Amino acid sequence: MGLDMYFARRTYVQNWDHTPLEDRHKITIELGGKSRADIKPERITHIVEEVGYWRKFNALHNWFVQNVQNGIDNCGEYYVDHAVMEKLLQDLEQVLADKDVVTDNERNVKASQLLPTAQGFFFGGTEYDDYYYEMVDYTIGVLKEAIADTGRSTYYYSSSW
Repeated sequence: MGLDMYFARRTYVQNWDHTPLEDRHKITIELGGKSRADIKPERITHIVEEVGYWRKFNALHNWFVQNVQNGIDNCGEYYVDHAVMEKLLQDLEQVLADKDVVTDNERNVKASQLLPTAQGFFFGGTEYDDYYYEMVDYTIGVLKEAIADTGRSTYYYSSSW
């Protein structure tokens, strides 16, 4: 039980009659080495990949709620465009760069401003500790890969708690 967060890449793979052969996708679904008769490859329109997963990283969840979900925390699935990913990446890089800076006897100033932790039902800790910064670093890697994707993919954030 607790906050689980997912970042998914959805890639369009529908083959149409007018689609040139070199642009067609071949989709095979097997279970135990045998084709699944209950899944029709010609009906598949999208492939969804989980490209990021976090457990109880409430600061990131809070960022998405405030910047993508219009302040509504409802465990829905939300489209995340490249501009939003770039803004989040910029915020994360500033937080990481400021990790060891001390200003007016305060540490983690950028973290508390740009990616503040948030309390919630089984949302995890609210400290700016090693786990927080490990998740910041992990998220930077996830976002850099997503931003570099110039294909036919779209990205979505969702959570459950």
